[in-house]
Amino acid sequence: MTIFAETDRLVLRELLLTDVDGIYALDSDPDVHTYLGNKPLKNKAQALEVIKYIRQQYEDHGIGRWAMIEKETNTFLGWTGIKLEKTPTNNYTNYYDLGYRIIKKYWGKGYATESAVASLAYGFQQLKLKDIYGAAHIDNTASNKVLTKVGMQASGEFLFDNEPHHWYHLNRDQWKRQQDLI
Repeated sequence: MTIFAETDRLVLRELLLTDVDGIYALDSDPDVHTYLGNKPLKNKAQALEVIKYIRQQYEDHGIGRWAMIEKETNTFLGWTGIKLEKTPTNNYTNYYDLGYRIIKKYWGKGYATESAVASLAYGFQQLKLKDIYGAAHIDNTASNKVLTKVGMQASGEFLFDNEPHHWYHLNRDQWKRQQDLI
C-alpha cells in the first residue's frame, strides 16, 4: 500500500479494493451527489468498479484519487487528490484536476481543505506539475470556498452536464509565492 501524503490528521493513500464499503457509503448518499449529477451508486458492485477505475488511473497516468483516512481512528472519510483528466472540460483536455469527496457525517471539519493543501503540494513538488485546475458547481458553496481557501483562482464559469460551474486554476509559481507567505 502506497501512502502519498500525510497531514496532521490524515493519511492519503492509494485506494484499495478493501475500501469498497467506504466508497459505497460515500457515493450512495444522494446528499453527496447533489452537485455531481444526482447519480448515487445503487450497490457495492458499482463501488468496486469506481475503485478499479481509479486504480487503473494509477497504472495509466501515475496518479489518481487517494483514500482519505483519519489517522486517529483509521476511518475512511472519502477520497481526495489529483487526477489526469482526459475528458474535455471547459475546453481543456489532459489537465490535472484537484478533487475531493467526503462522507456527509465528516463535512465541515476542514478535511477537504487539509487534503487539498497536501494534494497541491504533492502535485507541484513530487509530480512537478505546472498547472492544476478545479471545478465546482456554482451553488456548492462549501467546495467553492475550499478551492479559494487553498489559493486557486476562479477564472470563469462553464456548463458541465448543463449545470453552471466555476473554473479554478493554480500554477506552480503562484503556489510557490503562496508558500513563501506562510
